[in-house]
Amino acid sequence: MTRASPMRSTSHQWLLGKSTTGAVPLKVLHPSRLPRRSCSCTPVQREQQELGPKVQQVKPARRATRGSYGPEPPKKIPRKTQNFSRGRTNPTNTSKLAKPDTPPDTLDHRALGAELSLFIGDTSSPGSPLFQPDGAHIFQKLQALLRAQYPSFGFQEVITPNLYKEDLWRQSGHWDNYKDAMFAVKGGTALNDDDNARYSLKPMNCPGHCLLYKSRNRSWRELPIRYADFAALHRNEVSGSLSGLTRVRRFHQDDGHIFCTPDQVRQEIISTLKFVELVYNTLRVGPYKLFLSTKPFHEFIGSDETWKIAEDQLKDALNQSGHTWSVKAGEGAFYGPKIDIVLTDKHGKEHQTATIQLDFQLPKRFGLQYVGQEPGIPVMIHRAILGSLERFMALLIEQFQGHWPFWLSPRQLTILTVGESAEVLAYASEMAKQLACPIPATYGLKPLPLSHPRYNVDTDFRNETLAKKLLGAKTKKYNIICIIGEKNVKGKCLDLDFSAQPMEKETLQILNRVKPGARSPRQKIISTKVRGIPGVKLNLYETQLVMKMLCESYL
Repeated sequence: MTRASPMRSTSHQWLLGKSTTGAVPLKVLHPSRLPRRSCSCTPVQREQQELGPKVQQVKPARRATRGSYGPEPPKKIPRKTQNFSRGRTNPTNTSKLAKPDTPPDTLDHRALGAELSLFIGDTSSPGSPLFQPDGAHIFQKLQALLRAQYPSFGFQEVITPNLYKEDLWRQSGHWDNYKDAMFAVKGGTALNDDDNARYSLKPMNCPGHCLLYKSRNRSWRELPIRYADFAALHRNEVSGSLSGLTRVRRFHQDDGHIFCTPDQVRQEIISTLKFVELVYNTLRVGPYKLFLSTKPFHEFIGSDETWKIAEDQLKDALNQSGHTWSVKAGEGAFYGPKIDIVLTDKHGKEHQTATIQLDFQLPKRFGLQYVGQEPGIPVMIHRAILGSLERFMALLIEQFQGHWPFWLSPRQLTILTVGESAEVLAYASEMAKQLACPIPATYGLKPLPLSHPRYNVDTDFRNETLAKKLLGAKTKKYNIICIIGEKNVKGKCLDLDFSAQPMEKETLQILNRVKPGARSPRQKIISTKVRGIPGVKLNLYETQLVMKMLCESYL
């Protein structure tokens, strides 16, 4: 299998604590999410672990020994179907026992990250994942999704420093309330007194955005001003809590700050909640809950009166949003109350992702103002739609289990050749080039437009049987498998298998719109109809059109 990107590794050694390259797993926070290991349990205990909660509820009448299960013994799984070394049972034999929303063969994002070559961790930088090309592709697609929506919601992207002096953090209040979670940095050499000042890596973007707002005088007519920032953030998490992508020290947040007048707060919060709903529906995640987190019991800034005004504003916005919500007393940020969005994944686990925080304190500390008929101090709204992109990626990895939507997939299409004739290989190479990045002949050496479509297309020209190539492509979970043989060269067409593409109904609708009733001839090795999606025979233009429509529809 070839592609311009580096070869992928399918090794699981780093997950098991073994490494020949220095790559080791990030430390685990939730051991219950790891595949179970073989242990010294009795046969009864071991089988109860394999059979799940339904069998565990059956209590033995006396001490369990081999062949003694009490009244109504559960059906024993044949030993040949058990795999204690991986902690899982053959899914074909446990489908009736497993809950429908937690398939027995489900892996957590750390195992899938290794299997799909998405990211690694290394002891040289604990809590800072290193993304491989396929993982970086997913990460950048999530950023692109948000950037595409920014104009509709009035956001402008900015870039801010990673290092600030201690004085700035004292002014913002982070030094007194958040210092233990910050990384301090000492720079300079005594050649200049100023170079000996203490610095800190930023854990948040808000002070930098305050500096941008304060860079010139602002009129009330300019408000609201909305800044967005994808800069890396650093927080000094306890080493024992680090886990995969969910608990890290370096991460990226789709951070945003809104500076507005007090009477604009309610509408801005409602708009942000609509932004959250739009993105989560596009990614097909949820459901989610809304929580109002009120003033902390300790370590907060500002008066009780100011906090009450802020909390009342959030309550009004939540009531107008149409969503049900609950209160988390004392869970607010030290500078203001907030709305937390808690996402429930398909396994029933809850994760805090998006957040909307109201802040009356930071604008006062930085002396922010706006001029007009009624001069005043702007209200600052902190917002994040996905929250930590790393943590959200972990949720998506576990949700899709490698079967990514086409627009997000790092393995969108692969071309398999039948035979080794020069004509087949030349035609397949040309098709790979045209499908990956279709370039009109009129462009020549001109730069392509920024919106020009680009797709991840791999090729498999190995001298192997088609059956073996197909098995490899399906194992790697390609969305589309393209087969090219001598008949395709003569007919100037492609045989395409869409059986691994999620959202079957929507995909079928696109195929029928491009070429109604198109089907490839039945082949001995592959079925022409898998999971309801038939194989199709398309020419190059029709294939490009299908790929474009899948991306534009976020399928």
